[in-house]
Amino acid sequence: MSEQGMKPIWYFVGLILLVIGGLVFCSGIYQILNPPAVKTILAETHPNIWWGGFMIIFGGGMYLKMRKQTR
Repeated sequence: MSEQGMKPIWYFVGLILLVIGGLVFCSGIYQILNPPAVKTILAETHPNIWWGGFMIIFGGGMYLKMRKQTR
């Protein structure tokens, strides 16, 4: 396989962050719609939504940047 056809590791890191961020974000939405019986101290801040959104944005940016470089 030639060097030109290989994708950098950051391409896959961005893809993984994008997928895991989507899962974390969806779990945050689920917890808003169906609140758990035992609430934690910072449950009102909805950290799943914040961190899931951050991971989606960062992972999507990395994925798109590396996708453009590999073409």
